[in-house]
Amino acid sequence: MTVDISSLRRILRGTRTVAVVGLSAEWHRPSHFVAKYLQQHGYRVIPVNPRYPEILGERCYASLADIPEPVDMVDVFRRTEDVLPIAQQGVALGAKCLWQQIGVKNVEADRLAREAGLDSVMDRCVKIEHARLFGGLNWVGVNTRVISAKRPI
Repeated sequence: MTVDISSLRRILRGTRTVAVVGLSAEWHRPSHFVAKYLQQHGYRVIPVNPRYPEILGERCYASLADIPEPVDMVDVFRRTEDVLPIAQQGVALGAKCLWQQIGVKNVEADRLAREAGLDSVMDRCVKIEHARLFGGLNWVGVNTRVISAKRPI
């Protein structure tokens, strides 16, 4: 199911705390780049990866179930087949949104999240959408298609 621009804006504006599942401590990995961007834009990032004790100055948790505080969004950097149990943990944690990154499209996890009342986004990047909707791509000349000088037909 696709998510419209107004829903993406609402989700990103209403989110303060993001649990990034599969966050890597390696600076060149996409998950690290996205998490750092989110921190720089005022979001609290909670890393979820059993391989590390800390990432980006935040304590790292082995799973969503280990996080002792509320989380608004679960941002998933894992393989599509790994997402369903993550979605189940996100629902149990009381998250408001399940976000599957570009290339991740677990329809069953999407359905589970929506049925539990969560917003669900598949196959999109949080960083790209935030920059597109709140003004971070325009400086490199990317057409975000949010604002246009063309008249509607």
